[in-house]
Amino acid sequence: MTALVKEFNHDSDLIDQFSRQLCRELEQAVAERGHAYLVVSGGRTPVPLFERLSKQMLPWPKITILLADERWLPATDAQSNERLVRAHLLQHQAAAANFISLLTADADAADAVAQINERLAKVPRFDVVILGMGEDGHTASLFPCSAELEHALSTDDAVAAMTPTTAPHQRMTLSLSRLLNSRQIYFHLSGAGKAKVLAQALQENADFPVSWVLQQDSVPVEVMLAVPEE
Repeated sequence: MTALVKEFNHDSDLIDQFSRQLCRELEQAVAERGHAYLVVSGGRTPVPLFERLSKQMLPWPKITILLADERWLPATDAQSNERLVRAHLLQHQAAAANFISLLTADADAADAVAQINERLAKVPRFDVVILGMGEDGHTASLFPCSAELEHALSTDDAVAAMTPTTAPHQRMTLSLSRLLNSRQIYFHLSGAGKAKVLAQALQENADFPVSWVLQQDSVPVEVMLAVPEE
């Protein structure tokens, strides 16, 4: 299965189409199964999308949101993905949504893996997963520099603790197997730099963590890519 790449000339055009598409899929999930499960990612890129979604008239009490990964910091820290989601997505209409945190009070992320796995044990197949991608080819916190990468790519656990050497802070990430336990995966990317890495990651025999998601054939993948005109 080849990932479908949709390219936009402006971020605003991407947000317009992407938000409509997500609303349809979440509404359909609630209509068909009574509840929807949405996985989102942190960073600057999704903030406008979060703010758009937060104002949509969706059945938010029947929608559960969780993160693809989290920096091992207090949820009040400025670099926390949870703080970002709470500030930009769990607002307005979406304040009624459910949220599952990837954080615990443990000082070391590795000590929290069992608790987070238990927390996610009853979460069914995700309906929609939205991922980003770093210019080193990582997605979620599946960093190529992490000693724990092989485990995170192969484990049946829902989460894995990661210690990247090229980025600050320990991380808690959904494992590859849990990310792929979903009905639809999207990548939300912006900029010529991300477009270049994407092209490399889509090549045969590419050795990027993100390629394990882009080049698998069990879950549909759609890439929403904004490359502003120069």
